[in-house]
Amino acid sequence: MKEAEIKNIYKKKINELKKHNKFYFENSNPEISDKEYDEIKKEILNLEKRFSYLKNNSSPSISLGFTPSKKFIKSTHRVKMLSLSNAFDIEDLKNFEKKIFNYLNEKIEVEYSVEPKIDGISASLTYKDSVLVLGASRGDGSTGEVITENLKTIKDIPQKIKSKDFPKDIDIRGEVFIKKQDFNRLKNDFANPRNAASGSLRQKNPEETKKIPLNFVAYTYGYFKNDKIKKQSEFLNLLQKWGFKINEHNKVLSKIKDLKNFHEKFEKDRFNLEYDVDGLVYKINNLELQKRLGFTANSPRWAIAHKFSADSAYSKITDINIQVGRTGALTPVARINPVNIGGVVVSNATLHNEDEIIRKDIRIGDTVKIERAGDVIPHVILVDLKKRDKKLKKFVFPNNCPSCGSETIKEFNKTTKKHDAVRRCTNEGYECEKIAIEKIKHFISKDAMNIDGLGKKVVENFWDLNLIRFPQDIYNLDYNKISNLEGWGDLSVSNLKYSIDQSKKVSLDKFLYAIGIRHIGIENAKLLAEHVKSIKNFIILVNKKKLNEFLDIDGIGETQINSLKTFFENKSNYKIIEKLSSILNISDLKLNKDGKLLNNTFMFTGKLSNMSRAEAKSLIEENSGSVVSSINKKLKYLIIGDKPTTRKVQQAKELGIKILSQKEWISLLD
Repeated sequence: MKEAEIKNIYKKKINELKKHNKFYFENSNPEISDKEYDEIKKEILNLEKRFSYLKNNSSPSISLGFTPSKKFIKSTHRVKMLSLSNAFDIEDLKNFEKKIFNYLNEKIEVEYSVEPKIDGISASLTYKDSVLVLGASRGDGSTGEVITENLKTIKDIPQKIKSKDFPKDIDIRGEVFIKKQDFNRLKNDFANPRNAASGSLRQKNPEETKKIPLNFVAYTYGYFKNDKIKKQSEFLNLLQKWGFKINEHNKVLSKIKDLKNFHEKFEKDRFNLEYDVDGLVYKINNLELQKRLGFTANSPRWAIAHKFSADSAYSKITDINIQVGRTGALTPVARINPVNIGGVVVSNATLHNEDEIIRKDIRIGDTVKIERAGDVIPHVILVDLKKRDKKLKKFVFPNNCPSCGSETIKEFNKTTKKHDAVRRCTNEGYECEKIAIEKIKHFISKDAMNIDGLGKKVVENFWDLNLIRFPQDIYNLDYNKISNLEGWGDLSVSNLKYSIDQSKKVSLDKFLYAIGIRHIGIENAKLLAEHVKSIKNFIILVNKKKLNEFLDIDGIGETQINSLKTFFENKSNYKIIEKLSSILNISDLKLNKDGKLLNNTFMFTGKLSNMSRAEAKSLIEENSGSVVSSINKKLKYLIIGDKPTTRKVQQAKELGIKILSQKEWISLLD
């Protein structure tokens, strides 16, 4: 499948999600089932996993929930309400545990708090001096809607805690839901139980909410200065003691095989429950370990949701299209006869890459098994060879880009000593139309320039009208011409202009991320920004071809350096940077200047004890220090672990760099 078709599928899914978000969250009157809504989100997430060039401000990978409605006062969560990553089988669970051991740099006995994942609406309850003072929805994960009075109508939520040991200031988090039996009396008014809970909580009049039989089960905390409670299971017991309801199926397990066995049994029994569940949640039971592990951008490292089994069906492939992404990746997508899988009509399935097509010998006209699992978009499991027409020909993957005609290649991976599975267009600039459009979409995305109102559909429309060809064109749009376009009124044009003007002020790291250099994600962009300090310095390094200087940055390797060199070998990319730097106000990255390690640089050699490099690096950066990957005069401390590299230690001594043991370094942090 062509890149354009992949993007078109993705765009339709995003627009579909946005439409149903409006029905679901703003109108509280959904048009589709809860399962269908979840499936749309999962398809979008999997598309983004498969095709790195796909990105949209409205994607569930960027927005953790929904933008709080203007109907309600907003409240910023003191601790973000992040989503959970998902597991679908025992291998996913093993990888989850392996990542924990890698991060901690030690293999330990792990105990898990196991809790059913009720299919409801998350809510946060703030108690001060034992009194409920604020109730908020999850919203977008950072900011929610204030729905205190509505939450107070739920009998399971205590408005005042009598226990003397209850914390003076705490956010209790849990799930609001409706039992199946109660929903049967409401099914003419709502699509499903979760939508009924959502719509009820978002009533302007609490008296209307009071009429709905809502339930609440507590499962964790957000803000809380805890120095006594050691385990998640212990906290759950305290919740019950304090007057909150917790799930009766909560338990503690220790081994992956025990998690698997319990999951299998629970999945068989789940239909007998009086409420809907879509999986189990496993949390590291040790709260101190939770704190050490911390969070990624979107989810905690110490918890995972183990979803229930996948749905599958057979269908016929009518065509195979090649889509081209922002980084030039060519991705095949099978067009299939529409088939209902788990209540959702599926009309396309990813084929991943050329090697996958060859390995499974997938041909146009084949009858194939399509599977959907959790947030994985539909994909082809196998070909039903008994139904294959002998006249069907093998599918030949194109050697040239379907968008611009450039040669396509499979890059050689020096690490694996193999060629990559993904074939790519060799065009690095804006000469390839599909790559150019995707680059511009990336440029305006939330994590980049964050230009609200200039979504992917608008970019495509403006491209077709020849209003945009390069990112800098965004800042020279003809607003008079736009105002004459269908669907553009004075207000929407004014909002667009305001959003574009606001984006002119941007931090250096966001700008470096926005220009869309392959292998330079958000974190790498921050590392580069911290090193160069200003866009002027960055351009000087590019002009002098001194990009190898970035090898001194811990976290930047040859892959990133080669990608930077290739990017700037294309003259159009360099001209774009020059023009944008003259248009925009690009500020330096704001760093934490209050930490104990401010202005100090560190480097590690040897194996650390009970701590991974990632955790150590995180500790240094949290305390305003920085980590480098090579020894030079700018380095202040060399931290040595077990079996350090002799050459590095010797170099440090020759340059007068202070050498610390791990214990001495930790003492700097108290």
